Amino acid sequence: MLVQAILKSKSTDGVVTVAPSMTVSEAAKILADKRIGTVIVSEDNGETAAGILSERDIVRELAASGSGCLTQPVSAYMTKKLVTATQQDKVQDVLARMTEGRFRHMPIVEDGKLIGIVTLGDVVKAQLSELAMEKDALQGMIMGH
Repeated sequence: MLVQAILKSKSTDGVVTVAPSMTVSEAAKILADKRIGTVIVSEDNGETAAGILSERDIVRELAASGSGCLTQPVSAYMTKKLVTATQQDKVQDVLARMTEGRFRHMPIVEDGKLIGIVTLGDVVKAQLSELAMEKDALQGMIMGH
């Protein structure tokens, strides 16, 4: 299964992005309001990804430096070195990269443009679906259907 299959099955709301100058507090409010775990940081309204900021990033910085971090720009705490995938990447390869890197969100980029995001939950759901289809096919073959 390819990443493009996951993107097709997701809602078409698009990727939630924030400007690098937005405060961490404002980004945290977006995360809470939308009930999501991460936002993509973009300097051009979502055309490209400059970084990623997760709720884990915010919690870690709160623990390290206190509530003063909430007034700082997200660019100060975002992950700048993004690990991305393309629509043509295999789901199992994306799962392996996410597991190795210990992160739960991966931007999908084509020709330098941000086109989506997949979560660890999306990838696991796709893998389980594929395994269920394979199981049903094998059972059908064994039973002579």
